[in-house]
Parts: sequence; C-alpha cells; structure tokens
Amino acid sequence: MSDGDYDYLIKFLALGDSGVGKTSFLYQYTDCKFNSKFITTVGIDFREKRVVYKSNGPDGTVGRGQRIHIQLWDTAGQERFRSLTTAFFRDAMGFLLLFDLTNEQSFLNVRNWMSQLQTHAYCENPDIVLCGNKSDLDDQRAVKAENARELAEKYGVPYFETSAANGENVSRAVEVLLDLIMKRMERCVDKSWIPDGTVRSNGHSTTSLAEPHDAEHSKCSC
Repeated sequence: MSDGDYDYLIKFLALGDSGVGKTSFLYQYTDCKFNSKFITTVGIDFREKRVVYKSNGPDGTVGRGQRIHIQLWDTAGQERFRSLTTAFFRDAMGFLLLFDLTNEQSFLNVRNWMSQLQTHAYCENPDIVLCGNKSDLDDQRAVKAENARELAEKYGVPYFETSAANGENVSRAVEVLLDLIMKRMERCVDKSWIPDGTVRSNGHSTTSLAEPHDAEHSKCSC
C-alpha cells in the first residue's frame, strides 16, 4: 500500500505505568524487533503500521479485506505527563493497557488507568485490551495469571500475557483490539464518537458503516 492507499485510519493509545514496556511493545509490533535500551518516553510518540482487516460474519464467512492504517500512540507513564496523556484519550478509538508482570504495583495501578479511561475516553466503556507484559521473565513474575484474568473479567476486557522481547501475543493483542473497534463501527448507529479522518473518502465503499442496524444502540452502549 502506498502512503495514501487505505480505507480507515485507526488510532490506538498505549497506556500504563512508566517502565512496563509500552515503547518496546509497539516497536515489536511495527518492526518485529526488540531494543532493550529504549529510554523513557517523554510526552507522546507514535508508530504506524498498515494491515488488511477481514471481518468474520455470523455465518462464518470472511468479508472483503479493508485496508487499515494503524497509528499507535505511545504515552509517558510518569505522573508529570498525565495531563498531556489524557488530552489524547478522546482522539483514540482503542486502548492497549499494559502492566508489568514482574511489578505488582503496575498491576495494582491498572484500576487507576481504567478510571482515567472511563473519565477521559470517548465514552465510559471504550474498547480496551489488557496486557500483562514481560511474560518472558517468568522467574521474576510478581502477578499471578489468575489475578490478572479476574481483573480483566471484572472490567469485561480481553487479557493477554505478552512479551515485547520475544513477540508473544503482541500482534494478537493488537488484532483483537482492531477487531473490537471495527465491529463497534459496524454496529453503531450514532457515528459521532468516530474521530474525523477515520474513514477515507477515496477508499472502498463505506456504506456498511452508514447503514443503521439497531436504533436503540448509542455510541457507548453499542
């Protein structure tokens, strides 16, 4: 795909405490590489990747591929950048919330990040994927898998144990988040939550996103 050759521009935001591996996670996803010497992110940075998304219908049929340009925004985890980080929440359509499996405090702080999302995101129940990162450091694990799964179930979000070092579940986590976003766009009658510029007018037909499915659905309940 050329620079302007895509149907949808989707923005994801990576969140979590400083040091949980957000930058390495995104770098592994976009470049399939791991750099153990990344410095702490200052403010906001982002990476990009092009993918082809194919939806699965209720009858198991695979839909026509949609060309997706994903922007993955990398946020600083430190408290002093929090106001800058939350300013980007409303422009993001999906969120990758990371904690460090070797750092229990980063896991306990997931609740704080969830609260921030419910306050500042485009609605009270945005699409989120929870990732317990650094799964390759199993001998240093401080968070039990069952505790993480219980927290994910409490918030009703998917959970993956990921490793930016070896790539475990990194692509899968992003793919699941993209699938959640695309399905939300398809079924929502109220499109006001979708940021400007998401749908390319020169891309494939977007009729399917404009057709109402259920008038009772709202931008947050859908």
